[in-house]
Amino acid sequence: MHEKRKSDHIRINLEKDVDFKAITTGLETYRFLPQALPEIDLSQIDTSVDFLGKTLRLPLLISSMTGGTESAYQINRLLAEAAEHHQIAMGVGSQRGALADDDLAYTFHIRDFAPTTVLMANLGAVQLNYGYTPEKCQQAVEMIEGDALILHFNPIQEAVQPEGDTNFAGLLQKIEQVCQRISVPVIAKEVGWGFAEDTVRQLSNAGIAAIDVAGSGGTSWSQVEMYRTQTEIQRRVAATFIDWGIPTAEAILAAKRGTSPNTPIIASGGLRDGLDIAKAIALGATVGGMAGPFLQAADNSYQTILDEIEIIHKELRVAMFGIGVDSIAKLQQTNRLKRV
Repeated sequence: MHEKRKSDHIRINLEKDVDFKAITTGLETYRFLPQALPEIDLSQIDTSVDFLGKTLRLPLLISSMTGGTESAYQINRLLAEAAEHHQIAMGVGSQRGALADDDLAYTFHIRDFAPTTVLMANLGAVQLNYGYTPEKCQQAVEMIEGDALILHFNPIQEAVQPEGDTNFAGLLQKIEQVCQRISVPVIAKEVGWGFAEDTVRQLSNAGIAAIDVAGSGGTSWSQVEMYRTQTEIQRRVAATFIDWGIPTAEAILAAKRGTSPNTPIIASGGLRDGLDIAKAIALGATVGGMAGPFLQAADNSYQTILDEIEIIHKELRVAMFGIGVDSIAKLQQTNRLKRV
């Protein structure tokens, strides 16, 4: 069941239109005020950033997508090699299937392909109500020799899934125990509907080390589940939630308000290029995450993934050059991002 679900998710994301219809990331409502006299040398721009104790060459994360099937392993391996090559971060998809079935664990064994860069393990937060202990979470981290554990939050997806896990009662205390007892930082990640400010504050108080806002405007997982449903009733319920959520730009600002100033914020949810990443960082993010563009690239070839990262890097550098900032710290502090 788990393998089929994961295969369905990959296929639907590649073949179907699963984007939001009316809601956007909100990033298009922001523009940079160009600086025609940047007073810096493009070749001297430094896009490196410290993240989870390591240095990334550019503030980019290949967001969690998949795992638990042979095709997912091939995708993860290519993505891990590319992440290592460009020194960017990578999260794996949910490891729940691999923790239940040792035969699937190999689909997450990608540390050999990315020996030095940031790799993040991943489990659904709701699994803490279905028998997952802090020890089990530690197991997920050790499976990939991870630098952090992502706990993902997807109540709407679970609610519209035929086989969804929907008992989200009393989770906060269990999340706090995980934060206290495992050996790596814990990151809270939405899956494409964004965190509100009060939720971010609750999670931060529970010990969450970083927030991945994963706002609305990219992939709508209720749409993905709509394509998987078996009945007209399930299909209609899933379709109703196509424009649920908090746009990514708003979610970044909410995360900034709800956390302490040194808490890393990952901006994801519909980011499509280096200019989007530049805007997200100027709004308060530390790194930008993308999934969709990398899944499409991995479906093509390893070289396509490398090219995609190179393009994003160049776009980010040009955006920084265009407003006259030569470091990520200065981009975070810029006053040249304007609401239009």
